[in-house]
Amino acid sequence: MRKIYLASDSRARQKLLGIFGFKFRVIPSNITEDERVYGLSHPQLVRRNALRKAKEVAKKVPGGIIIAADTISAQGNKIFGKPRNIKDARRMLGALSRKPQWVYSAVAVIDKDKNKTRTACEKTKVYMDKITKEEMDKYFSRVSPLDKAGSFDIQGRGAFFIRRIEGCFYNVVGLPLRSLYRILKSFGVYGILLLLILGGCSTEYNIVTQKQETYFYSTDKEVKMGQSISEQVEKEYKLAGDPLMQHRVETIGSKIVAVCDRKDIDYHFKVLDDKEINAVSLPGGYVYINSGVLERVDNDDELAAVIAHEVAHIVARHSIKKLQAIVGYSILRVLVAAAPDAGNTGNAADYAFTEILLGYGRDDELLADQLGARYLKLAGYNPRAMVSFLEKLQEDNRRKPLRPKSYFKTHPYVPDRIRVVKQESGEMLDFSDYINIEEVQDK
Repeated sequence: MRKIYLASDSRARQKLLGIFGFKFRVIPSNITEDERVYGLSHPQLVRRNALRKAKEVAKKVPGGIIIAADTISAQGNKIFGKPRNIKDARRMLGALSRKPQWVYSAVAVIDKDKNKTRTACEKTKVYMDKITKEEMDKYFSRVSPLDKAGSFDIQGRGAFFIRRIEGCFYNVVGLPLRSLYRILKSFGVYGILLLLILGGCSTEYNIVTQKQETYFYSTDKEVKMGQSISEQVEKEYKLAGDPLMQHRVETIGSKIVAVCDRKDIDYHFKVLDDKEINAVSLPGGYVYINSGVLERVDNDDELAAVIAHEVAHIVARHSIKKLQAIVGYSILRVLVAAAPDAGNTGNAADYAFTEILLGYGRDDELLADQLGARYLKLAGYNPRAMVSFLEKLQEDNRRKPLRPKSYFKTHPYVPDRIRVVKQESGEMLDFSDYINIEEVQDK
């Protein structure tokens, strides 16, 4: 293996480069980054800075591969590089939190042994929440912004301010891995690649789970997948014909969506003509509520609790992650393809829907309860309604046997769920909240 050098003392870039699995030496560049060069676009500027860094370090080593990078944030013609001091950092973060920004990162690679040089640039759109002075004070007391373009770290505590991103997560961190991979591949360098980046940069930071998660598909393809499955659902199951019932669900759903953490997709709410107490969410924003749920709830607050739970699954992308893990790549490909073979698409959609109906893992369900309770409160509904509806499910379970597609069957023990909702709502817990036992019906 030839020697590899990273021309940066950024700890974030060092961690990212380590993903490739090879050893490298850090030799920071002493180049001062240009904040603006007349006549150069934003991509050209970061490419120039990255290349200057790589060339400066290349002069210090006898051979090997030198990797350098540069990152800026921009709003229109305004460029935000690394802040000069805390005052400058406050100004930057305040401006960036008021409207979307584009983050440009370039990578430059020099193969000194083969006399080859290549550069590449990617861009990602970042949407921030408005940040208060108190939030900035707390953030800067824990994180130094002086080595970060735009004064924030999306991979750390700065993620709490990020509403969503469009594009590559690693590009915002400061090292566009997909572009780097392609350059290294062209140079004949192969490491232990642990990222699924062959089809594009598909690793994103999930705000609600606070984890970096890998998706086979973009948001657009997730929506197409949901469309395929929803078409199959509506072939197999009859929609309720009551327009007032449909309007009620849509109205409540729109209020929940307005306060949820994911707004990069359109949400669709429909009522199925089915007496089972059940609801299901599909990839890409599709929510189906059985008519049996509407007959069982006492008020809009309880119905909102069911809808908020399903929206939370979509926000956390639980269905797409489950399908990736269980269904398999070939079936997912059919779901997102404009395939002329409707039979294959239908079979794949039916299989995917069945897997979703079988339920999520315990942790996913409890997270959906937690987020659902939060969305209920933010939307003006009583979060206590989620507890009252769960208690009804518990009572129903004691009275009758479970059915194949019971809403209750596909979820964890009700005491667990009630405890999580109470904790999110700030309620006091009692002894019964810690007993994870369902009463068994006498035979």
